[in-house]
Amino acid sequence: MSDTQPAPEAGAEDDVKRKFREALERKQAQSKARAAHEDRGSKVHNAHGPAGGKREFRRKSG
Repeated sequence: MSDTQPAPEAGAEDDVKRKFREALERKQAQSKARAAHEDRGSKVHNAHGPAGGKREFRRKSG
């Protein structure tokens, strides 16, 4: 009851590595081909009101 599998051939292992390398190169080429968002600014402008200025405290009436 030994579950021994034959050792994979060196050529088959190189073929698998080559396929993975090619797929990675295709993936990296696609990401480089897309336009980066570096040329445009952020969509968020003036998200908050003025941060500076004198604070105003009012007494609660009632």
